[in-house]
Amino acid sequence: MCTLEKQGNLFILTLTGEDEHRITLSLIDSIRAALNRVTAEAMTGSALITTAQGKFFSNGVDLVWTLSDPFNFPLMDSKLRSLISDLFNLPMPTIAAVTGHASAGGFILAMSHDYVLMRKDRGFLYMSEIDIGLEIPPWFVAMVRNKVKSPAAWREVIMRGTKLTADMAIDQGIVDSVHVGAAETVKAAVKLGEELAARKWDGKVYAYSRRVVFSDLLAVLTNETVSKL
Repeated sequence: MCTLEKQGNLFILTLTGEDEHRITLSLIDSIRAALNRVTAEAMTGSALITTAQGKFFSNGVDLVWTLSDPFNFPLMDSKLRSLISDLFNLPMPTIAAVTGHASAGGFILAMSHDYVLMRKDRGFLYMSEIDIGLEIPPWFVAMVRNKVKSPAAWREVIMRGTKLTADMAIDQGIVDSVHVGAAETVKAAVKLGEELAARKWDGKVYAYSRRVVFSDLLAVLTNETVSKL
């Protein structure tokens, strides 16, 4: 599932194993439990880094289970919204160290962090819905619209399903920096986390500021209407 390690004022959450890190209800519960611990143990001047082992950061929602029963999609949608809401309310800066492929829900999970660092030599960012014939949930679109500012890049991500390499993502302003290798990506995330933690911002104020910046996204995120697939 995931592990949580504390290094000084940094919390490092790692999706474990060599699989695709498909988003399941159990993985969501595991991550949310870790975030609850982070919130409980947070000090003034903390930061969270989320990363993953293996080839994938996350290959998205477990569609086999989600589409196997009409009642499964609303449950998955609700649980995933809650996880993303937890990240937007976390009282500290958050950094995604994307060391492998981040597709669909995995892309959304990465974009839910304040900063996104990406591995240059492996992996891509990819919204797969257009290619697999599924309607993209409105709150996914709202996330991309808020995090991908260029209209041309937004079209590439949503309308063309372009698999964005690190070089493409940095050129289009989707990620903050790119690095060679998983170890270097995580190392850069730790360096950034330490720099942010050193500012010793008040966590409640930081979370409030994030909510203000992304108020339109959060309005969509908390809307109870569930999209059809």
